[in-house]
Amino acid sequence: MTARKGKSGTIDVKALLAGDEELLRALLRTALQEVLEVEMAEALGAEKGERTSSRLGYRSGYYGRTLVTRIGKLELRVPQDRAGRFSTELFERYQRSERALVAALAEMYVQGVLTRKVKKITEELCGHSFSASSISAINQRLDEALAQFAGRPLAEPFPYLIVDAHERVREAGVISSQAVLIAIGVDWDGRRQVLAVELASRESRSSWRDFLLALRGRGLNGVEFVVADDHAGLRAALREALPEAAYQRCYVHFLRNALDYLPRRVNDDCLQELRWLYDRRDLSEARRDLAAWLGKWSAKYSRLTGWVEENIDETLTFYRLPRQHHKHLKSTNMLERLNEEIKRRTHVVRIFPNAESCLRLVRALAVETHENWLEQHRYLNMDDLHEHKKEALRRAA
Repeated sequence: MTARKGKSGTIDVKALLAGDEELLRALLRTALQEVLEVEMAEALGAEKGERTSSRLGYRSGYYGRTLVTRIGKLELRVPQDRAGRFSTELFERYQRSERALVAALAEMYVQGVLTRKVKKITEELCGHSFSASSISAINQRLDEALAQFAGRPLAEPFPYLIVDAHERVREAGVISSQAVLIAIGVDWDGRRQVLAVELASRESRSSWRDFLLALRGRGLNGVEFVVADDHAGLRAALREALPEAAYQRCYVHFLRNALDYLPRRVNDDCLQELRWLYDRRDLSEARRDLAAWLGKWSAKYSRLTGWVEENIDETLTFYRLPRQHHKHLKSTNMLERLNEEIKRRTHVVRIFPNAESCLRLVRALAVETHENWLEQHRYLNMDDLHEHKKEALRRAA
């Protein structure tokens, strides 16, 4: 097999993987096998073959386990310990979203939404064809687990909240669009959590209000700072549901909006210099450079500078936070990875047979992301926020 090279002469890895499904399977198999080995080492307190007095047990070979994925079946070797205590959640976690995807495809086939291609995909993944009853059983098991996640109480406070709407996904029957509303929070331990994922017929004030009030009904509290895009309906809903929270308009969306106030072709550094304002150490520096930027570009781009001067303040709210938090809380980028994964998976289905099928897949992806986040070290050092608030109180006194 000859690897295709790009203009620079380097190997085009993306094209290589797309053209060699077996290679992609091998890479994924290797990665997942490594995860299993690490999990076993952590459970025993010792690496394979390591001699230490602090170890908690001993290995006892492997057993085979098949993992079904979108690129085919992977045969993995799951390590065992002598006491039989070791267990892994890797299969359940990985296959939850896989089952949701397969269920959506299979449901489409049964309902006649797509053609033999769907039947081929689902049979390749699972090794058998689907009946309406088998799909119903799959969906019931998934829905029970996802409903627990969607309705879980939110007892602890979340000082930071990030909300965004994913691009619309299409539903079959009468072709219509569904907006995916997502909220993630950062708790006082500095950990990210997916708080809610819901579908709405459109992104409106009423849909956002219902979404936020449902979060409040589940116990959402302690929100001090909200990051969101500049959507009029969302802004109104935030004022109604979370009036005590400061609002940070996503600066990335703000810079994209700025393009509407510029000529189609701009070859100078106007927008790049505006972008640099958001890297300043504090608000005084940002305002000083903003004044210089306005003075430099007002004559050439008066429409842009007038709009920026009127609206930029709401994108600078993050400067009241500890400096270490600026990078993560001046935009909704914290949600981008989840949004990209939703886009990638929903593109496979393209048109869902119904809203329930769409929500099932999107929530399964959200649960997968949520669990991965909880296993990681804390995303933010919230001690910085505690000290920042104490200093603000001292200054106010």
